[in-house]
Amino acid sequence: MTFDAFLKRLSATIRRISYKLNRYPAYFNDEDLYQEALIHLWQDFKRGKLSDKTDSYILQGCYFHLKNYIRVARPKARLMSIDTVIGEDGETFEESIYLRDRHSDDYFDTLNNRLLAETLHNNGFTRREKKILRFYAEGLTTREIGSRLGISHVRVIKLTGLIREKCRKYRDGS
Repeated sequence: MTFDAFLKRLSATIRRISYKLNRYPAYFNDEDLYQEALIHLWQDFKRGKLSDKTDSYILQGCYFHLKNYIRVARPKARLMSIDTVIGEDGETFEESIYLRDRHSDDYFDTLNNRLLAETLHNNGFTRREKKILRFYAEGLTTREIGSRLGISHVRVIKLTGLIREKCRKYRDGS
């Protein structure tokens, strides 16, 4: 049997599998996953691994291959701009860290906020929180920061929340 005949028989089902697995539209589209499945099948076909297998077995192998491909190929962390809104009140990450009041264009308010940020950084943050801020400034992802500090990425997220809370308290004068 040729690969074309083999593919003609399974192509529609592989397309359905690709469609069902495509929950990450920002990273993949159905055609990307379909092409990845075809490459996987072609390699196995060339090696003779599929000659004695049933269609069900082959399709299940495609399904597991695509799930693993998505897990490995999908970016591990979503990168976001410092201008991305993160708070419910529309506050950006930069505003929450540097205590900038987005409604104030006054130079003295901005200077005062920077001084407050510097004071908080020197007196209000723990050593670990300062390291986390430095790593974020270097552009590391949450998982990379966790691995450098020897803690889980979930703990990094919790510590980042504590940093934001300290920033809000200082900004509000509490």
